[in-house]
Amino acid sequence: MKKQRMKMVIPTLFGLEGLVADELRYEGFEEVRAENGRVFLEGDWRDVARANVTVRCGERVLLVLAQFRATTFEELFQGTLESPWENFIGSLDAFPVKGWCLNSQLHSVPDCQKIIKKAVVERLKDCYGNPWFEESGPTMQIQFSIMKDEVTLMLDTSGTGLHKRGYRRNANEAPIRETLAAGIVNLARVHSDSLVCDPMCGSGTLLIEAAMKALNIAPGLTRRFAMERWGCFPTSLMKDVREEAKEKIKTKATFEGIGYDIDPAAISLSQENALKAHVAKRLHFKQQDIIRFKAETLSHSLVAYHEKGIHKKAIVLCNPPYGERLLDAAEAEKLYQKMGIVLKPMRDHGYYIITPHEDFESLFGRKADKKRKLYNGMLKCQLYMYFR
Repeated sequence: MKKQRMKMVIPTLFGLEGLVADELRYEGFEEVRAENGRVFLEGDWRDVARANVTVRCGERVLLVLAQFRATTFEELFQGTLESPWENFIGSLDAFPVKGWCLNSQLHSVPDCQKIIKKAVVERLKDCYGNPWFEESGPTMQIQFSIMKDEVTLMLDTSGTGLHKRGYRRNANEAPIRETLAAGIVNLARVHSDSLVCDPMCGSGTLLIEAAMKALNIAPGLTRRFAMERWGCFPTSLMKDVREEAKEKIKTKATFEGIGYDIDPAAISLSQENALKAHVAKRLHFKQQDIIRFKAETLSHSLVAYHEKGIHKKAIVLCNPPYGERLLDAAEAEKLYQKMGIVLKPMRDHGYYIITPHEDFESLFGRKADKKRKLYNGMLKCQLYMYFR
């Protein structure tokens, strides 16, 4: 079968573009290029499948069908009309349109949707000889972006966003997005032999993502994607890609994770989610207030491993509640002060704490060794990194 070379783009949360680009290069993808909020790459259908199954920090995988400049509706119509929609969309397929405009002369999203839809219909009419389309088949979601008058037309191969791994059907009130959690895990350099702890684990997302990274369990291994129902997609490829991913799981990894939370319901939820993610045997959860956390406990675990000839570093990951989330501002600030008391500088310990609070360092009582701006949804946060 002749390989069909395609351009793809993976949208990301702001701040994760470089991590996604690094992921892709490590996995052998080609022509990888990061921009603000997205990463471009090239490949064939097998690469599209691999990207969906393996990428940890990206939001979805989109096929790029066209890129052109448009400042009028006529230019938008003609540019869309020239795109090869018939190579992907069948005569019965549904093809809804959605997108966004930013800093462009074409700023009405509903009007742009209508123009693009009309142009695609006209193109497919000529190709299939149909006067109308019932759109009763699989969904081929058309997406567009218009930024500074530059139009990008895309097809969404993922369907449900890639942050939906399948293990977190239930969550607590304010869970961290799985793709952001995976990004924090990458920045903390979690490896197959790491000891990771979350003293306020909530629904367990940070620990579960850490375990999946350490064991090299592909995040999309057990879920389905929109393209698997497309007539243009060679479905046999997906089976091969999943089998390849299964073979790469590190079953002999010595990773261990420990989670604490003051809420017993959160502990039960974390255990349930870990079971669904197939990492329950690697994670241990216990009800405990943050003020009772003792870094020395992790040190004792490290010593036990070192005596067996296994060198580990304790990595503490934390997404504490804050004013915009679960606590009021005063409660959040008291919590940060408590954290500064118990999360003490210790050899072979690293702390990675994400919060939007601008005065976190002064409340915590220690300046971070390094900071990185990340976004939890639309909320600007900082990841405070302490290397000991």
